[in-house]
Amino acid sequence: MLGRSFAGGLLAALLAVPLVAPVAAAAASVASASSPAAASAAATNAITVIDDVGRTVTLPAPARRVISVAPHATELLYAAGGGAAMVGAVSYSDYPEAARALPRVGDNRSLDLERIVALKPDLIVVWRHGNADRQTAQLAALGIPLYFSEPKRLDDVAVSLDKLGRLLGTREQADRAAADYRQRIAALRARYSARPPVTVFLQIWDRPLTTLNGAQIVSDVLRLCGGRNVFAALQPVAPTVSDEAVLAADPEAIVATAQGATASDASLPSLDRWRRWPSLAAVARGNLFAVDGDWLTRPTTRLALGAEQVCRDLETARERRR
Repeated sequence: MLGRSFAGGLLAALLAVPLVAPVAAAAASVASASSPAAASAAATNAITVIDDVGRTVTLPAPARRVISVAPHATELLYAAGGGAAMVGAVSYSDYPEAARALPRVGDNRSLDLERIVALKPDLIVVWRHGNADRQTAQLAALGIPLYFSEPKRLDDVAVSLDKLGRLLGTREQADRAAADYRQRIAALRARYSARPPVTVFLQIWDRPLTTLNGAQIVSDVLRLCGGRNVFAALQPVAPTVSDEAVLAADPEAIVATAQGATASDASLPSLDRWRRWPSLAAVARGNLFAVDGDWLTRPTTRLALGAEQVCRDLETARERRR
């Protein structure tokens, strides 16, 4: 499974659905306080993008002091060429290696607003479903531009890189990263998406037993690989399920996320638990697979790595039908 502390935070974030209206209201209040002359001057070289919740984000110039309040956003910012502009990040922002040295400004449960203000950011990148509504409203009230990041589909990752590259003034590097990612995903789609379907139980947590539904980006990975999420229709995004429900669904493969897993056949207690039911299709055929949770649950360019592994695993499951 994912590391206990990080996975717990991820689940809490996925189960929380913050409202963005208070953020928009606070931002509008700040914007209305600006003088017409200042607004006119800023508009001359302004950079404008639409973020992932449909808000317009405008900067007078490329961001030079950026704080990320989500681990996946930290990765995207670095991939887009923003490493030199990073001045702070939340806990579990551990990739790339340089991100580990950034000053910490809290986590998804509690942000250190005083530290954030002291770091003087000109852009804060927020995770819509990972940061509490109260916290994002407080950030917006500071008058610091916020960009909400929430890639929901595989193709959204490249779009995010494009937008962040514009905000950072690093479009060349961002475009290269986006093009490389798109190429890798396109190659997987061409090779695997039309293959005979494999039913899959995606296990991201075992106590309680938790999966992800069809609206989450990981299900997009399964579809890319010709997989079918047996719990795609459940609500909420990260529903808990029973052993009995999994047995009834009888998936052909079980894919469990595990922090740092380097091999599909990694031995995990959370996977071995299914061996109690030898008649379960995934067990009978030996289709119990592990994949690094950060490769699969963070909507970043590393999704391509996770997708490559999942596609190979599901192809193995097909071969075992013979």
